[in-house]
Amino acid sequence: MFMLRNVTKYLFGDTSKESIVEIPQGQLYLVRPLSPKGYSELIFKDAAATIRRTGQEYQYQLVIQRAYEEGEAELLAEEDGEDGAAESLSADKDEKTFLLDQGLHFRSEIREGGEAVFAWRDLSGDPGDLFEFVCDPSVQAGEVGTFEMVAIKCQYERKFRRPQESATEKDLQLFNFTDQTIPSASAATSPITKAIDSTPPKPKAIEASLAKQTKKDMSSRPSKAKASDKEAVPTAAPPSASVPNATSILTKERAELHLFDFPSGSFMLQDPSIVATVSEIGKWQYWLQISGDDRQWLGQPVVADINPVFNFEYLSFIFNHYTDDGSAYSWLLRFKDVETEERFQEGLMQALWEQLNEIKWTKTTDDDRQYVLDAFQDLTMEDAENAAKEGEDEEEQDVEEVEDERRQAEQYDSDESADDVVVKPEDGDVNSQLAVGYKHDRSFVVRGSKIGVFKHTPNNNLEFSTNISKVETPGGKLFSPKKVMLHAEDTDMILQSEHNPNSLYRMDLEYGKVVDEWKVHDDIQVKNFAPEKKFSQMTGEKTFLGMSHNALYRVDPRLSGNKMVESDLKQYTSKNAFSTAATTEKGYIAVASEKGDIRMFDKLGLRAKSQLPALGDPITGLDVSADGRWVLATCRTYILLIDALQKDGKNEGKLGFEKAFAKDSKPQPRRLTLQPSHVAQFQYETKAPLSFTPARFNTGVDDKETSIITATGPFIVTWNMKKALEGKRDPYTIKRYEEEVKANDFKYGSDKNVIVALPNEVNMVAKRSFKKPTRESIMATPRASGRVSKLRKSDVVNSPY
Repeated sequence: MFMLRNVTKYLFGDTSKESIVEIPQGQLYLVRPLSPKGYSELIFKDAAATIRRTGQEYQYQLVIQRAYEEGEAELLAEEDGEDGAAESLSADKDEKTFLLDQGLHFRSEIREGGEAVFAWRDLSGDPGDLFEFVCDPSVQAGEVGTFEMVAIKCQYERKFRRPQESATEKDLQLFNFTDQTIPSASAATSPITKAIDSTPPKPKAIEASLAKQTKKDMSSRPSKAKASDKEAVPTAAPPSASVPNATSILTKERAELHLFDFPSGSFMLQDPSIVATVSEIGKWQYWLQISGDDRQWLGQPVVADINPVFNFEYLSFIFNHYTDDGSAYSWLLRFKDVETEERFQEGLMQALWEQLNEIKWTKTTDDDRQYVLDAFQDLTMEDAENAAKEGEDEEEQDVEEVEDERRQAEQYDSDESADDVVVKPEDGDVNSQLAVGYKHDRSFVVRGSKIGVFKHTPNNNLEFSTNISKVETPGGKLFSPKKVMLHAEDTDMILQSEHNPNSLYRMDLEYGKVVDEWKVHDDIQVKNFAPEKKFSQMTGEKTFLGMSHNALYRVDPRLSGNKMVESDLKQYTSKNAFSTAATTEKGYIAVASEKGDIRMFDKLGLRAKSQLPALGDPITGLDVSADGRWVLATCRTYILLIDALQKDGKNEGKLGFEKAFAKDSKPQPRRLTLQPSHVAQFQYETKAPLSFTPARFNTGVDDKETSIITATGPFIVTWNMKKALEGKRDPYTIKRYEEEVKANDFKYGSDKNVIVALPNEVNMVAKRSFKKPTRESIMATPRASGRVSKLRKSDVVNSPY
């Protein structure tokens, strides 16, 4: 150490040089020990590591600069604009810089065989993520030691703001993190893919090792987060429920067991060898039991809320566990090989599917079973890169809460005074539905038997326009609309009353009153309705689509008597339990059901061209991209994103709406859901299970679909479509409110602004105010949604109408 200190004194002494010390050759990796997506990623295959001075006193940078082979730079320049591995991680593809700070936990390691490695935390990444610089074999051990000592002294100067010459050995020990293990950058030896040892190490030893690898401050201020983590109590496993009697065993496999720790934001090993059993305990009732050698860890029914995620690349299965008091925990099983995980997946998915469908798994076709298994697997869609190239992979930015305060919405009680706004109305009603105008910049919010109208201003605010205070039938009977849809260039609104299921009503928005009642059919009810084409509300189109639980039809208000077009009726004898529908720009139709299947039609009155199997969960919302390429189906705990384009066979290049999918080439569904650890944190905060509102694409006649939006409880969630299709981890951002989000949608023609209806408020918010899901953003106390006092109109922000 004394020799190294003398060397570094010489290096620091020459202040005329920007560079202090350099490792001339090596490779830069990004290593993700706990991520289900890509354990190790090579960033620069040939690079140099340098420690440089900055323009500020006591501030130094670690710089990793890419080195090009002869002709490589010119070749990359010609391909500029294409996405590359390095470019996807940083806007600067040739150089990465890191401020040398204690929070990096910078350290080195000399491995067997003499390989030298430097490692430091990726403070902007996920828990456990590390950058590793693997030195070229030509680099000597002395050079490695000198480089690390310089880095330590740079951190000392930054922390204490005084020259490194005054540092004592005790001072420098504060920056020594050599006791923290450095996982290998090779996926072949990664702790995720490594098979379980036949003589596993003691649980405490593994837990300590795992904690060192994965613990990461989840705050932008590492020092504060570190202090709070010390005080936090690690998440403890709850008591296990009693084990019910099993009538049969579907699967029984051995694995490692890990529990997600809320304070540290990482999975902690609980038991290196458990037995996971899925059993049948009654008619269409199944049970998952996790048993150790000396204790029962957990037991719970197999239901959709367990939110299962399988990842075969890393031999992992993550799921949620709920206790009787509503608490949620996230668990991870890691299997010894792919065959073991496949057997367990088959048994668990059989139990889940049979519980949801009440049909034996063996009665389905092999292709349908594979479709179900694919949906619950962590996969990357084929051809996703080309499909999403039009979408900008923009960075999501955190902004001050004041950003929200610029999106104003005023209370629209018709009898309000000129200066005062009462924040909490006492009518007992809450906002329930949102309809966003396409033709004119207006949004309509349903609240009981009232409808509020809000104008979209040029600077992306909401401005109260008017209040339709009484929604009444032409006969004068007050009702609360069950569903609404804008129509005829946004001049009409079609409304449905739950008390009259065979009829619909037309409201003239210029007059603000219901002017027509349309009897659809004497015997066939209206369960739901949709536009004739995706952008029909921008045109004078009069007809639209309707559905009952087992029939599809066209409604034409111009007909005398009943408004159903009999020639376009497609009625099924079986109980299909249709729930919702959506249309494309060309008028192709997607229809979903409470059973979870999806039918694709090219026109009404004929058989569906394609039918996608049910996963078992009811579909509550449906959207389709304008060109028909993407189908978006909402279930309570997840969203399905389905590619309708056929990529091989005789129908290659055709959509599932145009030609049927071959039996053996159904599309692989992308199951969009929250990470199980985030789900557990959501429920930990809200004490309520997931329940997604109908998901929507951003939309516009000339706009490509780039984002998806939904909500659950007080959280709005938006997915970056390109990241989701590429299989990026956590491709979503969130925004939390104080109250439950009742409805939300993108502003027409943009994915940059979101309109949100809370129980007593209406907002327009910038998407850039959404945050990456972390412990802090999930737990963040939202700004109060209302104030008790009265305010002047000019001061009202996000007030209820």
